[in-house]
Amino acid sequence: MDPEQRDDSMQKVAPAEEQTGNIKLLVKDAIREYINFEQAKTEPAYKTELIEERKRREVLERRVNELAEENRRSRQIAEEAERSTAIRSELQKLGVAKVDLAFKAVRDDIVRADDGRLVMKGAQGEVGVREYLSNFVTENPELLPARITGGSGTTVATKHVHAANPAVDIDRIKPGMNPEEMERVRQEIARVALQAMKGM
Repeated sequence: MDPEQRDDSMQKVAPAEEQTGNIKLLVKDAIREYINFEQAKTEPAYKTELIEERKRREVLERRVNELAEENRRSRQIAEEAERSTAIRSELQKLGVAKVDLAFKAVRDDIVRADDGRLVMKGAQGEVGVREYLSNFVTENPELLPARITGGSGTTVATKHVHAANPAVDIDRIKPGMNPEEMERVRQEIARVALQAMKGM
């Protein structure tokens, strides 16, 4: 084969290889475009699904937090009711006649310790509820039932004294009150008792 014929055959082969290369590029471009198109189609749906999932999770988290808060409040109410019942019961055991009045005086002083016991926390440290209430009743004997026995005139005389001298406010009688005021309360109670005894 002479050189001219060889050049002709190489020229014929070169365009065929170029065409094959071009076809491969076209196919690659087409595939790339198709993939991009499919991703563009599915991406908005995927994003929407993610947003909806996030919203569902937020709603669930909010509901769980609400339930936890409701549970905490319910437990607190139950503990408070149990505390009140225990204090009132102990006051009744100690023979207190005016349980509601005594309860109002001591309820803020008695708290629940870390181990669940009811205690009074003071300057001397923790005091058990029974010991504290026993001391409270001893210091405030007016909360116990009247020991004066007598005729029907006793009650009338007592009522008359209370009506005539309303200087003593029973709701203000509580532990830790002003010593002068406590002494005035005791004197008033002694005066009423003496008058009642005279009327017997």
